[in-house]
Amino acid sequence: MSRLVLRWFTVLLAFALSAPAAAHPVPFSYLDLEVSDGAVDGRIRVHLTDIAPVLGLADPQALLDPVVREAQRTRIERYLASRIAFERNGFARAEWGAMTVVDANEAIELEFRIPGEPEGALSIDTNLFPADPDHQTFINIYEDGGLRQQFILSATSDPVTYYRGTTAGALAVMGTFIPSGIHHIAIGPDHVLFLIGLLLLGGSLRRLVAIVTAFTIGHSITLSLAALNILNPPGWLVEPAIAISIVVVGTDNLLQRKEQGRDLRAWVAGAFGLVHGFGFASVLREFGLPQEALGWSLFSFNVGVELGQLAIVLVVASLLALVRRRWPRTEPAIVVGGSAVVIAAGAYWFVERVFFGG
Repeated sequence: MSRLVLRWFTVLLAFALSAPAAAHPVPFSYLDLEVSDGAVDGRIRVHLTDIAPVLGLADPQALLDPVVREAQRTRIERYLASRIAFERNGFARAEWGAMTVVDANEAIELEFRIPGEPEGALSIDTNLFPADPDHQTFINIYEDGGLRQQFILSATSDPVTYYRGTTAGALAVMGTFIPSGIHHIAIGPDHVLFLIGLLLLGGSLRRLVAIVTAFTIGHSITLSLAALNILNPPGWLVEPAIAISIVVVGTDNLLQRKEQGRDLRAWVAGAFGLVHGFGFASVLREFGLPQEALGWSLFSFNVGVELGQLAIVLVVASLLALVRRRWPRTEPAIVVGGSAVVIAAGAYWFVERVFFGG
């Protein structure tokens, strides 16, 4: 899609989404950014009816006069730079270029360059004209000659981040999404309790590795499917199912204790790992997946979940092994008591999520 076609499509979309207003029919601006290794080049387009009041001009058409425009150039540049937060105050060092009248004498466009090697992750936030709560800024980001990402920011929007298609960009993605994955597994008591339930019966290192690997494979599959919008079951179904999985793993522990030699934990972990993956995906969607770095962000979040999971398994399995070794008679209490707690917690979450929407 050419830039001209893209721009006209954006204009039509803006008209469709914005309510009609005779005094201000087009409450939006454009910010185009072309990211390269040595600089960020760009253009910013604003309508005369938006910028004129900021400059104290009663008649926006006055800016069509080249003399007036040039007289106001410094104020326009300073104002726009002050309203755009980009790459750690990048506009403070912007080098401004040509200023032209565009869009059939309804807007002005300024070119600029921000010299220097851009960061791997470029944060952008703007509220260009806060006096107009309906104003929006359409942002197009280009890299390697192609359009890579688009954003629409308004007065109520959160800052957005563009991850470059470079090694630095990949490292920035990992630096964001690996900690996010670790944080999510750490603050998810249902996921943690499910893991603990799987470890209560103990077993050899090989057995525990097989159980954890099965859980990893299960939730990695559904996390990817959901994150890629291939399969997205609703939360009202997923969250109670996660609670049920906790009840099942606790019950299975008690049954296995009575039937020695029948260890189905790896199968249980794999099957319910599929359910837990959808739970991870719901958090990842809220966090936001950058489309320009979808693969890296999904991979990094999964790595973070695995690192958090591994830390939990190492700590819990080591403590259980230590207790069993020093106080062998506590074995029944560990399995029966621990499983009872797991079942009770899972049942509580199930009732809460089904009947109270928790």
